[in-house]
Amino acid sequence: MTISVTIPAYNEEKYIGDCLRSIKERTPENLLEIIVVNNASTDRTAEVAAAIPGVRVVEEKQKGLTKARQRGYLESKGDLIACIDADTRVPQGWFEILNREFARDPNLVCLSGPFRYYDLPERQGRVVRLWNWCAEHVSSMSGKVVQGGNFIVKRSALEKIGGFDTKIEFYGEDTNIAYR
Repeated sequence: MTISVTIPAYNEEKYIGDCLRSIKERTPENLLEIIVVNNASTDRTAEVAAAIPGVRVVEEKQKGLTKARQRGYLESKGDLIACIDADTRVPQGWFEILNREFARDPNLVCLSGPFRYYDLPERQGRVVRLWNWCAEHVSSMSGKVVQGGNFIVKRSALEKIGGFDTKIEFYGEDTNIAYR
């Protein structure tokens, strides 16, 4: 299965370079494309992203996370759509895990996991780790938790549900995808 990585970005010039370099350093053979969706940024986000070979920048002038995610989905061509945040760094083994899990279970439609905010102060980081721990346990009981900054979904599943719900501005878009 081919992979498209889509990254919504609003004023992320400070982080987008590290995010993209982390992907490029770990590129698997089935990575088809990396798309940065510049979501009405007023800084140099698009310029920084476009300077990295193999990255395609597309514009979404209507501000909003789900609008940017939808644009990335519509612009992408891969069988799997990997959605990460612009301030994310893809860790070693990330692509191997997603390839293994989708190959192992043909009925799997979405895969998600925790992520670390490397730029948070320690106290806030502890709160996030507690949230991730809770989300992991809710997920094991319900099977319906998606972390918005780290999920991979089958294109065919997004097609069946009509893509992302662009009426949602920001909070809850990941829960909406998990539910649908």
